[in-house]
Formats: sequence, structure tokens, C-alpha cells
Amino acid sequence: MLQVLPALEMGGVERGTVQTAAALTAAGWRAMVASAGGLMTHELKRAGAQHVEMPLAVKRPLRMLRNAEALADLINLHGIDLVHARSRAPAWSALSAARRTGIPFVTTFHNAYGHNRLKHYYNAVMAKGDRVIAISDFVAQHVRETYGVPDDRLVTIHRGVNTELLDPAKVSAERIIQISRAWRLEDDRPVVMLPGRLTRWKGQAVLIEALAILGRRDICCVLVGGDQGRTAYREELENDVRRHGLDQVVRLVDHCSDMAAAYMLADVVVSASTQPEGFGRVAVEAQAMGRPVIATDHGGARETVLPEQSGWLVPPGDPEALAVTLDWALSLNRVERENMAANGRANVEQNFTVALMCQRILAVYQSLLP
Repeated sequence: MLQVLPALEMGGVERGTVQTAAALTAAGWRAMVASAGGLMTHELKRAGAQHVEMPLAVKRPLRMLRNAEALADLINLHGIDLVHARSRAPAWSALSAARRTGIPFVTTFHNAYGHNRLKHYYNAVMAKGDRVIAISDFVAQHVRETYGVPDDRLVTIHRGVNTELLDPAKVSAERIIQISRAWRLEDDRPVVMLPGRLTRWKGQAVLIEALAILGRRDICCVLVGGDQGRTAYREELENDVRRHGLDQVVRLVDHCSDMAAAYMLADVVVSASTQPEGFGRVAVEAQAMGRPVIATDHGGARETVLPEQSGWLVPPGDPEALAVTLDWALSLNRVERENMAANGRANVEQNFTVALMCQRILAVYQSLLP
């Protein structure tokens, strides 16, 4: 099996690619991945898969044609039975190579792409798979309505999280203390956490407005995520914090390499995205760690959060509603928190594990093979 994507840097698409490759090798299949390489290449190789470096992130037509030829040669050389494209630019090359060599072609839609006329044509390659995987019912509906993919070619396979790593019972006190000290958290202050890179649509500014409305100074809010060069947005957030007098409440920290321990510090986790997310990993990770979650009421969150059972859904871009829900979440007693924790963990274990995701992807592959 050959998976293609632009690069193997950190991200949900890359993580899913590596997890699928590991499942393939564990099932006795040969797994190959073609990309421009990146930080996760070593994880792929550790999973027993083979990486082939190609400039698949390039969108120039001539380069994409050359990539198609190179992929066709790779398919013939290694006797590849199926190719799975996880991003648009590589998908055009992979589609050509798959049709040229007569093997099945699978695609994954990771979100509801914008669709002006030019973009619609460019994005449409992801609808040309012999099977089209959508990472949520929200994305599947978009694919169905926008690209006319029939249900016999369309399948929803939710993303999965690693419940072995995201397990409260396996996080040591030392790991939690280390992060608490690095972030200068005080033991007696409830913690509100919003994980996510610093980009406007992730909703950090909405949360800051909600905290100003809430008016509490006895809590700590941690915005976890790097700015990836978006220094102007970081400065805007810092100005918002100062303007609302929240300097002693809100702190911005960079990317955290031990999110399991970080979640253990949170009394409530917030996903305040102002645009619909195709899946929304934060809400699922928080539930896996037994943390109540507040997410925006659109996109994949509607499928992953159990309202009033494992968390709450609030209107996007509505700081007033978020403030009210934060107040409610922070007022939970011990029994209510324990019930929410159990509900969230059970929800993830039943519906959103890596094992379940990979099982379903491999079943798609099997359905297309002789």
C-alpha cells in the first residue's frame, strides 16, 4: 500500500498516515509512504514502513506531471496494489499514476474545502477516489453536496487518538509537576486550557473576551500553541489580555510536547474555533484524559462531544455564551466531574481510537482488492 502526502511534518494528516502505516505492517502488509520528508519520517520508519522522498508538496503543473511518472514507476517497481492520497497536490499525481497502472485509488477529505470555481476544480481530485474517506459526517455531507460523490463510494471514518498515551492512569505526578512549574501555575487556581496553534480561527481572542466577561481573577487560562511566525496575531492577543486587565490570568505558552500531562492540569478544556473543524482533535483528546470540554457548536465537534455528558457546545464566536458555560464548568462538584470524566473516556474508547480508525481504513483497502 502506498500513501502520498506533501510532507511528514507534525499534524493530524501526518499522524494518521503514520498510524495507518503501522497498522498495515502489523497486519502483515507492506506499507510505503511518498512525501517530501519531515520530522515524522523517523516515526514512520520505526513503524516498519518505507519512505520514498519526492517533491510532492510542489503545485507547479510540470512538477506534478513528473511526480505522476515517478509514482507510476514506483508502483510498477514495488508491485503496489493500492494508492491512498491524503492531500490535493499529491492526489493529482497519484490519480494519474493509479489510472496509468490500473490500481485502486483512495482519497481522504480532511475538511470542507472552500470552493470558488478554480478551487472547486483543484479540490475535486479528492472526490475521484474509488473510495472517498471523510473524517466526519460533517465532511461527508460537504463532499456529498459539493462534489456529488455517491454513498457507495463515500465512507466516514473518524480520526482516532492514541488512548494508550492519552490515559490519565499512565501520567506520572512528576510529568504534571514539570509542566506546572514551567508554566508557573499555582496549585489553588482552576485552570482553563485552550490548546491550538496561534491562528485567528482557533478562537483564542474569543476566549479572552469570554474571560473578561466572566470577570474572575482567581483562575488561570493557558493558551498552548506556537505562533508559527504569526507574531502579529500573538501581539494582538497579548494586547487584548492587557486591555482587559487579564495579565495575571492569561498566559501564552509555546507548543507542548507532553499534552497528556498538560491536560491533567486543566479543570476545563476549550476548543473555540470560529470556523468548523473537520474533526477537532482537541475535544477528543480532552475527553480521553477525562477533562470536561467546551467546544463550538459546528463541524466535527457535534459528533465527538456529548452535550451535558462529557462537555458542552456553544455558538461559535459568542464570548457571552462561552463565559456562561465556563462559569458552569468551573462550578462542577467532584461527583459531577467524575461522571463527566467517565462519560468522556468511554465515548473516546468506543468511537475514536486509533485502532478503530485503522481497522476501518484497512477494511476500505480490502474491499478494493481482488
